[in-house]
Amino acid sequence: MIKISKILLFIMFSLINSDFNEKKSKKTPMSIYDISINNIQGTEISLSDYKGKYMLFVNVASNCGFTRQYKDLQNLYDQNSDKLVVIGIPCNQFGAQEPGNEDQISIFCSQKYNVSFPMTEKIRVRGSNKHLLYEWLTSKELNGRKDSSVKWNFQKYLVDSEGNLIDYWYSLTSPMSSKITNYIK
Repeated sequence: MIKISKILLFIMFSLINSDFNEKKSKKTPMSIYDISINNIQGTEISLSDYKGKYMLFVNVASNCGFTRQYKDLQNLYDQNSDKLVVIGIPCNQFGAQEPGNEDQISIFCSQKYNVSFPMTEKIRVRGSNKHLLYEWLTSKELNGRKDSSVKWNFQKYLVDSEGNLIDYWYSLTSPMSSKITNYIK
């Protein structure tokens, strides 16, 4: 009887411990508003500053076939600035198509496309040194909605006015596509 009791206690302890370890190892969803990133001038942007607005995050590059999307991103921002913020995020991970530093990127965007929406520092959007923002955007465990991976420049992620990931679209989707704009209306 004592042996059976010891075995039962051992089994119960093992089950409780494995359940605890499983919960402990899972990432818990977090709020996007807890994330910050530096702007292109190096000053911190707190995403909580955009509570109440949709946020469209786009990894951008100056020497890409999709670079012309800056124009549509600016149009989208201009037409919806009361309820949407577009955030351009320079990244050099795809074909080394964003080789410039932040000053060069800023000059390019303002002179060539008249960009006035927020631009961030150059970051990594995939791999082991991925910025926390992209950890959140691409991980269902953190965003509570879906997993994804960034495939190329100008991939777009839309977050609603309450900080929930809505969806993402690959480079071929225009920023002015109804796939995106229907959410913002």
